[in-house]
Amino acid sequence: MSATTWGWLVLAFPLAGTVVCGLLHRMPGRQPLVGWIGSLMVGLSFASGIAMFIQLMGRSPEDRHLISNAFDYAHSAGISVKLGILVDPLSVFMVLFVTGVSFLIHVYSVAYMKSDEGYARFFSYLNFFVLSMLLLVLASNFVLLIVGWAFVGAASYLLIAFWYRRDTASRAGVKALVMNVIGDVGLVLGAFLLFQHTGALDFDGVFAKTTHAASVNQGWLVAACLMLLVGAFAKSAQIPLQTWLPDAMEGPTPVSALIHAATMVTAGVYLIGRTHPLFEQAPAAADVAAILGTATLLIAASIALVQTDLKRVIAYSTMSQIGYMVVGVSVFAYSAGFFHMMTHAFFKALLFMAAGSVISAMGGEQNMDRMGGFRRAMPFTFITFTFGALALAGLFPFSGIFSKDAILGFEFDRGGLYAVLAVLGYVGSFLTAFYAFRMVFRTFFGEVAPEADSLERGELAHGEHRNPATGEEEDTGVGFPGPDHQIAEREAPMKVAMAPLAILAFVSGIVGLPGITSWLQKFLDPVFADSKLAGHEPTVSAEWIGIGVGTVLAVAGIGLAFYLYEMRAGTTLKLRDRFRPLHDFLFNKWYFDELYDRGVVAPMRAFGGFGRRVIETDVIQGVVTGGATRAVGAGTAIARAVQTGYLRAYALVLLLGVGALLLYFLIASS
Repeated sequence: MSATTWGWLVLAFPLAGTVVCGLLHRMPGRQPLVGWIGSLMVGLSFASGIAMFIQLMGRSPEDRHLISNAFDYAHSAGISVKLGILVDPLSVFMVLFVTGVSFLIHVYSVAYMKSDEGYARFFSYLNFFVLSMLLLVLASNFVLLIVGWAFVGAASYLLIAFWYRRDTASRAGVKALVMNVIGDVGLVLGAFLLFQHTGALDFDGVFAKTTHAASVNQGWLVAACLMLLVGAFAKSAQIPLQTWLPDAMEGPTPVSALIHAATMVTAGVYLIGRTHPLFEQAPAAADVAAILGTATLLIAASIALVQTDLKRVIAYSTMSQIGYMVVGVSVFAYSAGFFHMMTHAFFKALLFMAAGSVISAMGGEQNMDRMGGFRRAMPFTFITFTFGALALAGLFPFSGIFSKDAILGFEFDRGGLYAVLAVLGYVGSFLTAFYAFRMVFRTFFGEVAPEADSLERGELAHGEHRNPATGEEEDTGVGFPGPDHQIAEREAPMKVAMAPLAILAFVSGIVGLPGITSWLQKFLDPVFADSKLAGHEPTVSAEWIGIGVGTVLAVAGIGLAFYLYEMRAGTTLKLRDRFRPLHDFLFNKWYFDELYDRGVVAPMRAFGGFGRRVIETDVIQGVVTGGATRAVGAGTAIARAVQTGYLRAYALVLLLGVGALLLYFLIASS
């Protein structure tokens, strides 16, 4: 079969999984059958992606750009939009890591979610999420891209609000949906501007015509690229549209892993990379993206320093690491940006899975203040979490250092503004190493938590089921988490999913060792061959120096965390009390939520209240509808008064009418 045929199968399998898992919702004894069916469908999609990769590699580099159209998706006013997929190295790369990591998350979920009453619904949603992301990355035109984009937003709402009886989960789902709709509007407006000036909606047509229709930094093109960035930043949780991501932790832990590692948040990075000819023609917009990406990675890292919710710390690390990717593709270091996307998918999925194991051991508690001493009770979880933390921290020879330094080294080589951004990126690296091992030391070292002590005796804590965000007691029916908890040490599917990710977090940097291997870069080269900076790379010695600097910063960050949380335990509490305003500022996430509540939500709520009280009640109901009602009422009252039933009264009315008509004609004829 051809590469494009395999591409259609990549989409077909998760579509089938969505339908089948949904239909099996009420089948008796469906667990864990539904979970394995959902996992199998994504696994087959991954296998199809491998076949697509093999077929594509059998072609010469210049021929690795294939489009397959199924039918006309829309045809109006001479404009034809095809339901078509684009198979090229970038889309194949995205398919492989999305389906590969998603398959492992599905396998993990088979055990992790097995006591949940919404089990079949969960796997149907998971397959739909994967389908939506695959449609997004395989789309050959802006219309189909927007469809996939909207589907991803809808799937994120369904999964974040999966435990729909939790008010916190429902609000988090709505918040994510609203933020993503803002991004959808930006993407649609950007696509409309491009269509208005190029007359095309397919990627090839838009890119080819833009070089003729626009000069460098021409106003409409910069505006279109900025609108695309609105869409990218909403999906990838970059400032100023980042506030939904920490709240997304209200979803089940596998959902957090899926959103943060393999789907959704990487969509914005993909969009910038896919539309790179536009951003190279509008470098002003690309610079805006690079600056905001750098700001995001620093702000998110600073917030992660003081958070106590284990999943939220990992969530802020996602924001920060996506910031590095955005910087990479925005400074035109495309291969480096996607290299970091790949390594990040491995160690971030691993961190969430290991965190889910710890949270289960805590009976659903996510607060690190309650944790400690789990390294002996949960050795497998401890080792895998530490591997993920080492990769996140950027310690040599783990994968994170190679991909992150490839971005920073490229920035330094470009000089000027980009060198300044690179310095800030290294500051972010130090902060990352510190908070990564803050999680390790607070969770697995220190004073042994009662739950860890019980687990060492073979007793897994369950306790009363409470919402970790509010502490409110919950039942365990549909709409709430199931009554049981599963940990990796006792569940083979969880181990099977986590072990490969731990290995990949360690070895995946091999695809981009400076001066030794450049497999990923060579694979992606045909996509970015038209780039003005194609082939522009820092020297090998400069890259290794950067890796050395990054490793030193990682060691320093880990060492500082060890000093504060192991050697001088309790010091951070004194620092918190001494610098309370700074701590509160960071703990409250730079007050972005409060700012938006006061600057946007409150005014809009007031405007809505004004509309309801004044416009709707007084004007519409009082004047328009009410006035008409009163006029009709007055007319009917007169009619009732006239309808007396006496013949003489009717004769008088008739005479008065005839007299009025005669008077009118006499006046009109004079």
